[in-house]
Amino acid sequence: MDDIDRKILALLMDNARLPISSIAKQVGIARTTAIARIAGMEQRGVIAGYGLRLNQQLYHPPVRAYVGITVDPRNAAAMLKLLQTMPEVETLCSVSGPVDYMMTLSCQSTNELDHLLDRIGTLEGIRQTSTSIILSKRIDRSAI
Repeated sequence: MDDIDRKILALLMDNARLPISSIAKQVGIARTTAIARIAGMEQRGVIAGYGLRLNQQLYHPPVRAYVGITVDPRNAAAMLKLLQTMPEVETLCSVSGPVDYMMTLSCQSTNELDHLLDRIGTLEGIRQTSTSIILSKRIDRSAI
């Protein structure tokens, strides 16, 4: 992958339905070159497929938050099992740094978020949580 491939990917991540001619023009390459590069990235598995990205403002609840979680390693498996049953948990990632996991929560209100955080905080093995409410997305190139 070179800079041209990365530029093409960034454009496709912003809008997978962008016409090839527009991609070629924005990247500064011929239309046939853009077609060949996209096909090559598909064949190599760099582009695994095309999907639907929902409008976050219309689909997701109005309150979303990032939550850093520090856990007792002996209780991590049980904690993961319990978090998996909570529909408000969008993502849970194991991370490096001062926290063990980063989680994304979706709630209908700050009151609901507050109650959910209280519930999560009482789970066995949770040592500490740190929450940041998401105000807005400035760049979103996520696949889903």
